Amino acid sequence: MNLNKNTWCGFGAIITGVVAMAASSLLIGDAPLARAESPSKTGNMTQPVEDNMHEFMEYVFQPTYKRLRTAMASEPTDNATWKAIKSDSLILAEGGNLLLIRKPEKNADAWAQLSVDVREFGSNLYQAARKKDYKSAQQNYKLMLTNCNSCHDKFADGKHQLKP
Repeated sequence: MNLNKNTWCGFGAIITGVVAMAASSLLIGDAPLARAESPSKTGNMTQPVEDNMHEFMEYVFQPTYKRLRTAMASEPTDNATWKAIKSDSLILAEGGNLLLIRKPEKNADAWAQLSVDVREFGSNLYQAARKKDYKSAQQNYKLMLTNCNSCHDKFADGKHQLKP
C-alpha cells in the first residue's frame, strides 16, 4: 500500500481531532450537570456534611488534637515533627472556620467568638511552627486549648476537657 503525504496529513488531522475530543470530554466531564446541581445555585455555599456536633468533634477535632498533643509534648528535634505540628495546627485553625457554619440556636454569638478564637490561636500556633519557635508554639497551643475548654464549658456542660 502506497500512502502519499496528503493521506498521512489526513490521518493526522483525524487522529488530532479524536484526541482533542477525548481530552475535552475528560477535562469537562459532566461539568454542565455539576454546575446545575451546584450549591451556589441554591444560595447555600457552605453546609455541614455532619450535623451532629459530637460526631463532628470526634472525627475532625479529636484525632487532630491527639496527634498535636503528642507532637507538642517536647520541643521538636526533627523536621518531621515540626511538619506534623504545622499540619495539625492548620487543620484545627481552619476547623474554627468550620465551627462558624455550625452555630447553635442558643448563644450563637458566644459560639462565633469562641470559634474565631480557635481559628486565631490555631493560626498563631501554625505560624510559630513555621518559624520553628517552640516557645511561641507552646504558648499558642495552650491558649487554643484553654479556648477549646471554655467552649466545652459553655456548650458541653464542662465535658471533654483538653490537656496540653
